[in-house]
Amino acid sequence: MSLQNNKSDWLLKLYQNPRTVFGLADIALIIGDSDAISLTKKIHYQIQKGNLTNPRKGLYTKPKFNPIAMACTIYTPSYLSLDYVLQKEGIIFQYDSTITSLSYLSRTITVDKTLISYRKIKDAILLNTKGIITNDDGINIATKERAFLDMLYLNGNMYFDTINTIDPKIIYKLLPIYDSKVLEKRVKKIFKNEFSKA
Repeated sequence: MSLQNNKSDWLLKLYQNPRTVFGLADIALIIGDSDAISLTKKIHYQIQKGNLTNPRKGLYTKPKFNPIAMACTIYTPSYLSLDYVLQKEGIIFQYDSTITSLSYLSRTITVDKTLISYRKIKDAILLNTKGIITNDDGINIATKERAFLDMLYLNGNMYFDTINTIDPKIIYKLLPIYDSKVLEKRVKKIFKNEFSKA
């Protein structure tokens, strides 16, 4: 694909950006074009040429894109957590290919053969960025400690295959985000003596 002519300078800027999934506002910001009608026409022309894809209304991607970046872009604010993170970290062993995310609504959708499950969590927790890592591809992902607390907060008493790699000190620092005495009791029950040393 040649992106040398002036008409495609904006596409070159987009390709040089580390992100692989974009909303219209993301593209406008990256290329510095606030004319939504003109920009939409440019984007759809590039979709026809195969230089961009449009797997969902208002969602645009490079031909090769990161599905977890897509999960973080469809509904914002949102961040990857729960089973997805806990599986990845080896805390729960049962495999499920669903991408699990927390947001302001509960919904399960399929986009480009990828199943994404969103769970609603209250704004005070959702908007608190402690224990959430953001990378250049627009991915927001919970640390294992944050995902562990999210799971206990939303699902109640849970069985975890192993908690050896979870740091009780970090758990203790993150607990105030949830403002929940019930959650504190659940955590103390799981960690018992380990938690009291934190």
